[in-house]
Amino acid sequence: MKDLKIDDRLVGSSHPPFIIAEMSGNHNQSLDRALEIVEAAAKAGAHGLKIQTYSPDTMTLDLDEGEFHISDENSLWKGRSLYDLYGQAHTPWEWHEPIFKRAAELGMVCFSTPFDPSSVDFLESLNNPVYKIASFENTDLPLIRKAAQTGKPVIISTGMATVAELDETVQAAREAGCYQLILLKCTSTYPATPDSTNIRTIPHLRDLFEVEVGLSDHTMGIGVALGAVALGASLIEKHFTLSRNDGGVDSTFSLEPDELANLVVESKRTWQALGKVSYGLTEKERESIKFRRSLYIVQDMKAGERLTPENLRSIRPGFGLAPKYYEQLLGKRITRDAKKGTAMDWEMIG
Repeated sequence: MKDLKIDDRLVGSSHPPFIIAEMSGNHNQSLDRALEIVEAAAKAGAHGLKIQTYSPDTMTLDLDEGEFHISDENSLWKGRSLYDLYGQAHTPWEWHEPIFKRAAELGMVCFSTPFDPSSVDFLESLNNPVYKIASFENTDLPLIRKAAQTGKPVIISTGMATVAELDETVQAAREAGCYQLILLKCTSTYPATPDSTNIRTIPHLRDLFEVEVGLSDHTMGIGVALGAVALGASLIEKHFTLSRNDGGVDSTFSLEPDELANLVVESKRTWQALGKVSYGLTEKERESIKFRRSLYIVQDMKAGERLTPENLRSIRPGFGLAPKYYEQLLGKRITRDAKKGTAMDWEMIG
């Protein structure tokens, strides 16, 4: 697969993982805090900063009853209406331009997730460089076509989607002209647990749809993300906050600055460690081979004496004959005097 280009950055298996800090609602309805999050993400080394573009009215209805009321006992947001939740979590549209501007000044790619066609139109006015489709919208084919028709790369989270649904999603994006497509393995629970993440799906997803694949990760910590990189993820998205103690709609499962910085460093190391199928001596191991075990004379010996377990041993360093010849040499006579610490070689045998 060819590398993808997100703004001025290349994304693909031949490049270190592209790390995205997702602000979501962790700005806690403060533009100053939102800009602090941008600055903290840049300082931590994130390559991308993502926000979300919607309003409560573009997401749902202003009702607090029935299916519009969150009653799930396991939900972080139990007892609230969808409208109220999205009112707290949304990023006001007038904040987008200063957020985009500050991220660009700090060298990050800033982009957003649209949740309806009007969001795409608004983001186009800001020259949004890439579109991210959330898991809950991955079956909204009209929205996917709308984002794809911009000609920009599209990133789609796959949470909850069946293979058949993903086939429709990918086909819709491609038919609308998008071939710069990344699918993100995602588990749509908040937080997610490692045992529900199933990151072995990553290489299967890549091969099945012939696209670059990453991970949208809602687990705690960075372990799952590093495992995903080892399985071929070329992009990692994690929610990000200044401090979980500050609260906020997504703070519980968001990384803090030190954790994000650690993810940036360790994901690159994980990617570097993948390398290629390789056996035998590497160039950097060349100096280490001398510390292998080999056969040495370990007692002073005279010419004509026989080699025995008392005077011949396998020890470090590795300048003598290989240990595999030990049994073959026992009982042989040496042809010259040898001091303790003499590396064994074939010329010593008569």
